[in-house]
Amino acid sequence: MKVFAILGSIALALALIVIVFGNSFFGFVPNKNPQSLFIVQKTDSLAQVQKNLRASGYLTTKDTLFTIAEIAGGLFSVAPGGYMLQKDMAPWQLVMKLRHPDYAWVTIPPGKRKEEVGEILQTNLGWNPQQKSEWDGLSTTPAGDPIEGQLYPDTYLLPTRASATDVANRIIAHFNDVFAPYLPQFTDQNIRWTTGLKIASIIQREAAGPDDMPLIAGILWNRLEKGMPLEIDATVIYARGNVGQGWWAPLSAGQTSTIDSPYNTYEHKGLPPTPICSPSLPAIQAVLNPADTQCLYYLHDRQRQIHCAVTYQEHLQNISTYLN
Repeated sequence: MKVFAILGSIALALALIVIVFGNSFFGFVPNKNPQSLFIVQKTDSLAQVQKNLRASGYLTTKDTLFTIAEIAGGLFSVAPGGYMLQKDMAPWQLVMKLRHPDYAWVTIPPGKRKEEVGEILQTNLGWNPQQKSEWDGLSTTPAGDPIEGQLYPDTYLLPTRASATDVANRIIAHFNDVFAPYLPQFTDQNIRWTTGLKIASIIQREAAGPDDMPLIAGILWNRLEKGMPLEIDATVIYARGNVGQGWWAPLSAGQTSTIDSPYNTYEHKGLPPTPICSPSLPAIQAVLNPADTQCLYYLHDRQRQIHCAVTYQEHLQNISTYLN
């Protein structure tokens, strides 16, 4: 008897939909209007989505989406993202279309290397292994510059069906827009922008926060001007890669001398061949506006407070005071 009761309820619900909406809901609509992008923010509720659909002219039937949700037991929801819609779609067509976004929100945090960005994209865009492999194989921009460092950290609305190359080009285009106002400043200071991006990437990985960045920038410039090895763990970690403990796991004993790579700034003077991650705007600004300091060394204590030293003896004393 319970089975018949359930089937009867389903039939009644379907009949109710037909009676309430009739041809206005289920009628075939040819969809001759051009498509346009409808955006659902991460914080939008179903009520807000419905309101926005009406305001944009996609939906006119009162409480259509709510009624669908109630009949389906609240199972209907709209994922954040972008949807290519047409204003002559019937409500049922909207419901079907709003189940699968054409664009997905993707947030890239500061300090991620290219492979990490690829992992984020694979998760958010639903890439298969072949698409992820295509991403990992990318190395240079259409202009011939390294991709590393130009995958600007921000939140993007990216097409779910785009190729890895197209996604990279979209992100790099945004980097170019953000970075362009700073190019004259690099030129005025006689700094190649690629050099500035390398330093900014090191600052990003070394700083505990934006407040540290100008001081670290000043120390890096001091070392470079004196011809000292930079001796930055983060560049060696970049060369080592992910060995099962994450991309940025601390170095183990002896790795600063055993990892043979141009990114090993303990063994090679100067900057690494490319940036080691994508820096934030504060890191880029720190390169152009370093702190005026005589320090050549720095460390972070266990509370992530930075301490710098002018001489190596002072640095050893800081190690004894703040770390041992």
